[in-house]
Amino acid sequence: MEFGSRLRRMRWWDIEAVMRLEHELFAEDAWSAGMFWSELSEPEMRHYVVAEDETGGLAGYAGLAVIGDEGDVQTIGVRRDRWGTGLGSLLLTELLDLAVARGCRDVLLEVRVDNARAQALYERFGFKGIGVRRGYYQPANVDALVMRCDLKERREGTATGG
Repeated sequence: MEFGSRLRRMRWWDIEAVMRLEHELFAEDAWSAGMFWSELSEPEMRHYVVAEDETGGLAGYAGLAVIGDEGDVQTIGVRRDRWGTGLGSLLLTELLDLAVARGCRDVLLEVRVDNARAQALYERFGFKGIGVRRGYYQPANVDALVMRCDLKERREGTATGG
């Protein structure tokens, strides 16, 4: 586990700090506060967590949507000074474990084609590219690589990702 980070469920009072980090990380295609409010309003289908640093400040956040037997990683954001510390792996592990607990067979996600760091993280967890969504990220018109992870090994307790 990444030293000093504690995961907990995201609450409405976290949105202001999440928005600051969202704009720092994803300036040209950042979500709006309204999008986060909407996501938090559906706790039976959407699960969001925040990672707090040792001072209680926001170190990262992540979200998963579950529809039927399929999960979809909505977002993962890690403060730049925490890159390379394992926090992204911790957040992704939390989402995948939740997907298994909710009965998902697999998890999908979209990642910018120019985000090699995130793609490498997802590949370590068993995600494989299955397609491209042209012009997915706006307004920069950047393509998204669609990736899928079969949760069979994780459900059986034999997963090695992370």
